[in-house]
Amino acid sequence: MTISIWRYSHLTLAISSSVFILLAALTGIILAFEPILDQQKPYAIKNANTLSLSKTIENLKGEYDEVIHVEIDKNDFVIASVFTKEGKNETFYINPFTAEKIGDIIEKEPIFKFATNIHRSLFLKSTGRAIVGFVSFLLFLMAVTGLLLIIKRQGGIKRYFSKIIKEDFEQYYHIIIGRYTLIPLIIVTLSGVYLSLEKFSLLPSDKNVHILYEEALAKTSKLTIADFDLLKSITLNDIERVEFPFSDDVEDYFVLKLKDKEWYVNQYNGKIVSEKKDSLVALVSSWSMALHTGQGSTLWSIVLLFTCIAILFFTYSGFAMTLKRRNKSIKIKNKFSKDTAEYVILVGSETGSTFGFAKALYKALIAQGKSVFVSELNNYSSYRKAAHLVVFTSTYGDGEAPTNAKYFQKLMSHVSQQNTLQYSVVGFGSLAYKGFCKYAIVVDSLLQAHQKFIPNLLLHKINNQSFNAFKNWTELWSKSKGLSLKIEKPVKMGHSKKAKRFKVVYRSEINLDHSFLIELEPMQKEKFTSGDLLSVYPENDAIERLYSIGKINNNMLLSIKKHEFGICSNYFSELKENDIILADIKQNKGFHLPASAKEVIMVANGTGIAPFLGMINDKNHNQTKNYLFWGGRTKDSYQMYSEQIDKAFYNKTLSGLFLSFSKEESERKYVQNTLVEKEKLISRVLKNGGIIMICGSIAMQNGVLETLENISISRLDIPLNMNQIKTDCY
Repeated sequence: MTISIWRYSHLTLAISSSVFILLAALTGIILAFEPILDQQKPYAIKNANTLSLSKTIENLKGEYDEVIHVEIDKNDFVIASVFTKEGKNETFYINPFTAEKIGDIIEKEPIFKFATNIHRSLFLKSTGRAIVGFVSFLLFLMAVTGLLLIIKRQGGIKRYFSKIIKEDFEQYYHIIIGRYTLIPLIIVTLSGVYLSLEKFSLLPSDKNVHILYEEALAKTSKLTIADFDLLKSITLNDIERVEFPFSDDVEDYFVLKLKDKEWYVNQYNGKIVSEKKDSLVALVSSWSMALHTGQGSTLWSIVLLFTCIAILFFTYSGFAMTLKRRNKSIKIKNKFSKDTAEYVILVGSETGSTFGFAKALYKALIAQGKSVFVSELNNYSSYRKAAHLVVFTSTYGDGEAPTNAKYFQKLMSHVSQQNTLQYSVVGFGSLAYKGFCKYAIVVDSLLQAHQKFIPNLLLHKINNQSFNAFKNWTELWSKSKGLSLKIEKPVKMGHSKKAKRFKVVYRSEINLDHSFLIELEPMQKEKFTSGDLLSVYPENDAIERLYSIGKINNNMLLSIKKHEFGICSNYFSELKENDIILADIKQNKGFHLPASAKEVIMVANGTGIAPFLGMINDKNHNQTKNYLFWGGRTKDSYQMYSEQIDKAFYNKTLSGLFLSFSKEESERKYVQNTLVEKEKLISRVLKNGGIIMICGSIAMQNGVLETLENISISRLDIPLNMNQIKTDCY
């Protein structure tokens, strides 16, 4: 219930204020450029903060007939309002070291005037200001509720910056950007609220008053400004504004506005006549203005700019997520009612993603002529004819129930079932979270304790919505029911916009070292060559996987090692002939077989051999002498590649093969050892300008380069020429 409150609050706030937030964000983006552009103007004087105020005043009095005031603005530009010796009243930027005019006051550009009026009041004067202030407060509440949702989702505040599982683009970046812009977002909204309250005089009034020092009022002989100790002790860095006396009357003072106080200074002796310290309200007001507008700080203005852009993205992604969640939720049109179905599938899902799996099972059962009913866990009820129950549920935060499963436990306690049902529970989650499938464990234990439910299969947990794991469970479950279900296999691998379709035409058995070959045929015309890369994005993972391509008969040959927890490698290892995958080809021109080299030495270990299998069978390069050095664990590891290598020898596109096996007791060695054994060949190729290509592990590459360096120095008496080396290692 708590999650629902925060989520619906977050959504309600966004819907109710979205138009005004969009206006505020768009105009905020424009206004963020104003202080940035102002800062680029050449009116800031270097080292002005080292100049004493007394010297500045002397300079001004020497240059102008009369000085009215001097001001240092947020950009550290020094502004003087004076009467010139020609009798003109002017205000402009000056160089305080010389008091000379250096520029006219910057006029606000029309676009900034327009944006300011919208941003502050929507052109609605006081009414608009009230609306903008209220919207700022709503935006602040959204930041707070968003923060609480992230903390809930991540399983605690300590995991605030822990890994986010990427379910889709909008959800992933809504959270990522949200947690990094949270602080500036709170600052900009609170300062906006404060400025609005100040505008409507809703803040406590400034009760500080001037304290008079009567002893300083006495009229004495007039000292020169240069003799005023006070003005000599402060610099331009200390003050914001200086107002000059109107007359020679002793009751006309210099008025000095400093960063945190105001002084009246006797114009005859330079002593402080009166002092007023800024109240907390005044200080907060000053900071609110600076933080909300970015005046005087290019860096903070850029932060404000990106915060406004982030607000636009939050608006888009928030609504996109809501629409997707609604679309993913119950969209299955049940053919059977809850009281006529034999199979009941109940779903608990926070984002709606789990419904896709329920839908796949529903379709497979319907195709088998079974009566099925799908609903949410919150709709748990009695099922008159049901004999089988399947629960698919995710977990929210640190083990909590998803929103649509909040009432399940309560319903379990008072809903009666007429029949005894066999049940299975499948948990969906991510191992990246501490409470992996924790709520599924709760549901399983509730069903275990219920007399009307008998376990069918043990609780099954699925990491990162792996379809392969789901398929494995489906096979076990359908077998236990005496069914032969065909689950639709989604073609989801490779969700790049450039992804193309490729058909599996061959997949070898998995070798003793867990490696295997797979050959893919492009379903449409594709241009690629050996050494290019196949780009694959695993489902629900933003990290791209790249595999080196060997081109054989216009098909792609990949050599892949299956890792125990490798999402992609396990996916590839289970593909069968005629399966279709989505992937993208990336050119890797730096690792193509050189067209002009007379001799090429290819060095690989493990699955790094794949591009070389294509290169040594490339008849377009039959004038090149190719030598292949390959290192594997055992002789059995090599057998998988022998067919392609035999073809290359037969076609005379391979001139030499040198194998190394690291796990063969009788001849244990690495590819580097074999290079040393054939150093005469290596040095000859290097000397004649040949190319050495290396593909495989980084550790192997480092060892090989060290070996080649030694060979070059010892046999050619020169360092290894790296222009003769091409690498594609990982």
